[in-house]
Amino acid sequence: MQDEASYLCQSCGEEIVVPIDVTEGEHQEYVEDCPVCCCPNVITVEIDDDGSVRISAEPE
Repeated sequence: MQDEASYLCQSCGEEIVVPIDVTEGEHQEYVEDCPVCCCPNVITVEIDDDGSVRISAEPE
């Protein structure tokens, strides 16, 4: 099981590493400001039955 994943900020292109909290469920969606450019990203996290994590981001 992964405890971190990364996404690319859709505004500045910076790779951002975020912690993964599996207790929040298999499908998670939240807004997070980029720590580099401060633009908000909608983060989507999918956790498969085998524990693999997919993460994506899009501008808010």
